[in-house]
Amino acid sequence: MTSALVISSSAAGAPDLPADLAAVGIHVLGAVLRCNMVHEAIRLTPDVVICYETQVEPGLFGDMELLAATAARPVIVFTNDPDAEKIERALAAGVHAYVINGYAINRLRALVHVAQARFRHEQQLRGQLADVSHRFEERKLVDRAKGILMRALQMTEEDAFRTLRTASMHSKQRVGQVSQQVIAAAHYADAVNRAGKLRMLSQRLVKLCALRLAGPATELGERQLADSIEQLDANIAALGKRLSKATFGDLLDVVAQSSAQLRALVGAAPTVAQLAELDRLAEQVLTQADQLTQHLETAGLVTTLHVINVSGRQRMLSQRFAKQALLGLLLAGDDGQRARDAMANTALEFEQAMKYLRSTPLNAREIRDLIETAERAWTTLTQAATQVRSAAGQRALGESSEAELAAFEQLTALYERNMQVLMG
Repeated sequence: MTSALVISSSAAGAPDLPADLAAVGIHVLGAVLRCNMVHEAIRLTPDVVICYETQVEPGLFGDMELLAATAARPVIVFTNDPDAEKIERALAAGVHAYVINGYAINRLRALVHVAQARFRHEQQLRGQLADVSHRFEERKLVDRAKGILMRALQMTEEDAFRTLRTASMHSKQRVGQVSQQVIAAAHYADAVNRAGKLRMLSQRLVKLCALRLAGPATELGERQLADSIEQLDANIAALGKRLSKATFGDLLDVVAQSSAQLRALVGAAPTVAQLAELDRLAEQVLTQADQLTQHLETAGLVTTLHVINVSGRQRMLSQRFAKQALLGLLLAGDDGQRARDAMANTALEFEQAMKYLRSTPLNAREIRDLIETAERAWTTLTQAATQVRSAAGQRALGESSEAELAAFEQLTALYERNMQVLMG
């Protein structure tokens, strides 16, 4: 039997809806107040909701909209109110049969059938619209993913789509789902790279300030300092635009605040006496940026993002090692000794990470070549660190640390654009 939920009416002259419906073979699940309509519709799941209102109150339309949004059902409203504006509002609120001055027991079954037919038709149209909207959104995802692959891998649009389709078949997912994963992987790969750069820049700034204090300032060194500050600001700004404020905002905010303090001290041309404070601020930025990078790596849900993090961290370690060599030269007492002692740990971290990078399956020829370039630069850097007391040694330290940085910038960018990373 067709089941109905009746909305009780206290209007004078209202018919006995439950009795009339039962008389024509419709099972009445209950008669409830309008304020309980949605709750009871969810609980009882009637085939149709029916009410009688002599004069329709505006509140009825709000309740009907809530019903349509939470427990959509065919709805019939009987009324004596001919207001045309209310007719429009009733249709917009999800009423399927708005019957004016037309209540009759012999019409009840037919009107229930009309409301049910209109409800089914409406649901079918909604489903079709949702399908079209889904396909349109999926097409946009596919286009974005193709663009990412085309830029990163220098492939044609046809090859990019073929790649997505192949991955779709292998993973038994829709092309749109694979495209979404490519977009997410590219997003987090970029974020991990940028956050990793903040770690490196904290160490590079101290290194460059120390080089300036160890010998005469050079035009190249001043340009590198200005470039480091510009990169620091640019990467913080880019991460602020691209990352979820609710998810990562607190982590990025503390990095930005510490970076502003570091940048201010660098801009004031610190003296040797201020180097320890400069280094303390740099270590604070490093710790906070590292925390952000780690959270971004795990949030990406792509295991291959780890290689971007490791490669990006090598940039930092190269600058850190050079910085420690210079601080060991410039700082007196315990501060200088701590810097010299820390060099061995930094070198060990660097060399362990190199073993990992050499063993990773992401080993295209271009990647292997850059790893070899980085290893040669590391050999030069460690040799220069032993000669840091001489002007030639300081110059070699600065040049080799920048060469190491350039190699790992290229390597990290290659990992970021690697097919396995982008395809998750």
